[in-house]
Amino acid sequence: MLTSCSKWLDVRPESEVDMETLLQTETGFQEALNGVYTNCNTNAIYGELTCGFPDYLAGLYSQNTLSGMSNNEYKPFFTYDYDDEDVISKCDMVWGSMYKAIALCNIILEKIDAKQKIFTGNNYAIIKGEALALRGYLYFDLLRLFGPSYASNPNAKAIPYITEFSLKGAPQSTVTEILDKILIDLNAAKALLKGVDPILTEAYVVGYPYVKGDETTELTNEATEQDIFSNSRRDRLNYYAVCGELARVYLYKNDKVNALLNAKEVIDSQKFPWATIERVTTSDQLYRDRIFYTELVFGLYAPPLEDNLTAKFENGQQGLFADMVYFNNAFETGSGGPGGTDIRYANMYTQYSGSSMLVYKYHCDTEDNMYELRLPAMRLSEMYYIAAESIFDTNPVQAWEYFNTVRFQRGIPAALSGDKNLFMSELVKEYRKEFFAEGQLFYLFKRLNLPIAAINGTTTPASDRIFVLPLPDAEVQYGKITQ
Repeated sequence: MLTSCSKWLDVRPESEVDMETLLQTETGFQEALNGVYTNCNTNAIYGELTCGFPDYLAGLYSQNTLSGMSNNEYKPFFTYDYDDEDVISKCDMVWGSMYKAIALCNIILEKIDAKQKIFTGNNYAIIKGEALALRGYLYFDLLRLFGPSYASNPNAKAIPYITEFSLKGAPQSTVTEILDKILIDLNAAKALLKGVDPILTEAYVVGYPYVKGDETTELTNEATEQDIFSNSRRDRLNYYAVCGELARVYLYKNDKVNALLNAKEVIDSQKFPWATIERVTTSDQLYRDRIFYTELVFGLYAPPLEDNLTAKFENGQQGLFADMVYFNNAFETGSGGPGGTDIRYANMYTQYSGSSMLVYKYHCDTEDNMYELRLPAMRLSEMYYIAAESIFDTNPVQAWEYFNTVRFQRGIPAALSGDKNLFMSELVKEYRKEFFAEGQLFYLFKRLNLPIAAINGTTTPASDRIFVLPLPDAEVQYGKITQ
């Protein structure tokens, strides 16, 4: 068993780690937990799920943009051809990699209670809390990819929810059962992290690392602590990230009361300041903030993915680009439209070859840029969107206030108001603008059981055939699951 597990943990280059030996010490548990994050920060998991096929499924690029690509492996995702070998290969890769990361969480959680006395300070609660949160986080994305939506069929068989390390196959649970188990893990994580997570203290300040023009004067302490569990908490599933994930899951289950409560806990903390116009628009590339760094509630450390991101988004017509006409329509840049002042449009994308737009949010003009590459896993803006959607039926005025707050921070001064249909239509528009190349739009369409409205104007009807990705053949053939 230990030999099989060791290949999933790569905290020491070119070595295999005996898990029984590793999990005898506090440092060993820390390394094992770091191994889960390391696995997540790969092309096989969130390199793909953030900047890969979910956005193709959401229609964020026109199919004809693939004609010049050196690798057409994404082409079948545009046509929802789930029998294609490239689709099957990518789905198998994501499924296997995520379950391996979950298996490592399970090993940590199986061993940690018996070793509670070896931990110093609050590390027992932090490590166990993060392991539970990671397991719930990973399972939620597996469900959003490979199971029917709650809106479509809450009692449908979905995926296995495995909570102990085992080489035996596990049966599928229903969508509702999976969501309930995720909520148990996340609420347990929240309880463990409450009161002990360093991000909850007044001393922990989220912000830009240095005063602009003065690299000797630090603005925040996020990366200055020596203890990896005390600094850079936004690179981990911190307390507020767990609240945000709970808000996502509750909304997916249509529990708007609890979705609102958890989203508001993030918003009301005022821990995550909006990105400043000065940092977003500055011509000084050392300080240029294309990712809205301070607004990340949870971000995945992504320097290992830089080559892959560059190949996708900065490779001209050999990479991915959007037709400018369609892109401008999506950002409403026409006469009188809000796109003319939208800082996302002006700073996260760049024009290429006259008629195309490239994603530029992951670009760093210099290796000395202050903001090490992060994949946005959870943004403050999403909490405002969740709060707005959750409260609309009982307080539409407050809902529009949440919604318009994000628009204002993006440089759009005009406030919107209206009925629920207008609100939901505008919400989809803003998700498309806010989370372009971040993997979130497909999940929105699926959660709401909406037709997929592609950027090129085409519409694909909502159905499980579109929203449920193929399960691995080996799991169906030899396991205890059915497609």
